[in-house]
Amino acid sequence: MKKSWLLCTFANFFIASLMGLLLRWMYVAPIEGVNFQFLMHGHSHVAMLGWVYMMLYCLIFYSFIPEKAQEKPIYNKLFWVTEIAVIGMMIDFPAQGYAFASILFSTLHIFCSYWFCYLVWKDAKPTTLPEKKMLKTALFFMLLSTVGVWCLGPAVGLLGKASAFYQIAIQFFLHFQFNGWFLFAVLALFFKQAKLTFDVKKFSLIYNLFVCSTVLTLALPVSWYLSNPIFHWINAIGVVLQLVSAVLFIQVVKSQLQTFFSNLSALVKTVYGFALFSLVLKIIIQLVVLVPELAQVSHQIRNFVIGYIHLTMLGIITGFLFGFAFQNSFLNPKSFIQKWGMNLFLLGFVATEILLFLQGIWLFLNKGSLPNYYLNLFLVSIFLPVGLLFLTIGILKIKINHIRHLSSI
Repeated sequence: MKKSWLLCTFANFFIASLMGLLLRWMYVAPIEGVNFQFLMHGHSHVAMLGWVYMMLYCLIFYSFIPEKAQEKPIYNKLFWVTEIAVIGMMIDFPAQGYAFASILFSTLHIFCSYWFCYLVWKDAKPTTLPEKKMLKTALFFMLLSTVGVWCLGPAVGLLGKASAFYQIAIQFFLHFQFNGWFLFAVLALFFKQAKLTFDVKKFSLIYNLFVCSTVLTLALPVSWYLSNPIFHWINAIGVVLQLVSAVLFIQVVKSQLQTFFSNLSALVKTVYGFALFSLVLKIIIQLVVLVPELAQVSHQIRNFVIGYIHLTMLGIITGFLFGFAFQNSFLNPKSFIQKWGMNLFLLGFVATEILLFLQGIWLFLNKGSLPNYYLNLFLVSIFLPVGLLFLTIGILKIKINHIRHLSSI
């Protein structure tokens, strides 16, 4: 793995976390001259496209692209062109929101992702059928998600930003990014790491159920903008299929997972454990939201929305990405600074999730705000960028030592 790539992705994540921290401070004391909405767009774009996308780029390249194909200069050039797009969004979204420059850089990122899909589809050599199907499905969902982006222009031109068409286009993009591209890519990598083997028929059943559930559960965010009972029932079918898929998956790989975990260090076990626990919690929340009244409340109470997004983004996806990084020695679980960085990040994640969901429940029960809620949320959020800073410094030290070693030869 190129250390410069890894350092770049963690630096992106650190900057995204600082933006998130600033957003939480603005609830405590608004900052004159800083547009909250613009900063939020910057935070979300850098977190999704600068951290998760770029880390998946690194891991897919390392795990599935043969060494001979890795020597192609196009992968390195494409990585840095994509990073230029991320830096552009990092600067322009907080400054201007959706304006010419930020849209230009977002579009550049999309076209880079298309080229990445083409390269991986052509060069990747997964070793098993499950890895191959999950990886190619992840790439398909990535391409599919961008249909939502291309619909935004016509939606604004025809019906305006307040229209259901515009809002559904955004939800279409987010749904197939998080639940499609990100999640399927993470699972493809996890199958590779854990060396999971499946009976072909059982895997096909699990896979088909999971794909169907991913498509059908789009009905929930659609129901927020189009009031029709049919969307509730479509989402309910999707959630049930997801649950059945998860139960079958656990039954098939339970003994293999026990063997996999027995060979991991304590820290890596903890990181993977958080990711898997977050995945189970996500499925439970989706089951709870099958109650129609709770489905609507889940959208109306912002604390639930942010808590759920962070559960998926930081708990599941980032948890797995950290686990892969440690297991492949991109991060060192024995390094004091990186061990502390990981523990601080997990502490910040757990504390913020508890506060977000607890405040959401308080609002649902009409009990108002928790005492000093925004200040406490800001304070525990500090652990996230501090933890990421420690991890990034650890990677930088490894890169510096590597450069010194090469120069001494």
